[in-house]
Amino acid sequence: MAADRRSSWLKGVLDLLVLSCLTGGESYGYEIAKALATAGLGEIKGGTLYPVLNRLEEAGLVVGEFRAAERGPGRRYYRLTDEGRRALAEQGDSWREFHSAVTTMLTSTRPGGPE
Repeated sequence: MAADRRSSWLKGVLDLLVLSCLTGGESYGYEIAKALATAGLGEIKGGTLYPVLNRLEEAGLVVGEFRAAERGPGRRYYRLTDEGRRALAEQGDSWREFHSAVTTMLTSTRPGGPE
């Protein structure tokens, strides 16, 4: 059951996390998934990640560019747009406020509850 909750929490913040992965420069899907896993967020499969990247691209928050490779398959590289940077800053502030409220609720003594 804990994994199910973690998965639904991640869905609510995955767009923001993907934008965050692109602050250091352009990247492609596998690198983004690897960065999320390294951060402790678990394995994000392509069937979850690529729809997020497509949605962010359609919203004008990232730009994707396909590049052929000399060996092996080509890759689609993504980078933040100026609008994407603004959205990341605004949504990041909103997330931190939300996180703070949740943390406060979880760590405060509830009326009528155990002390």
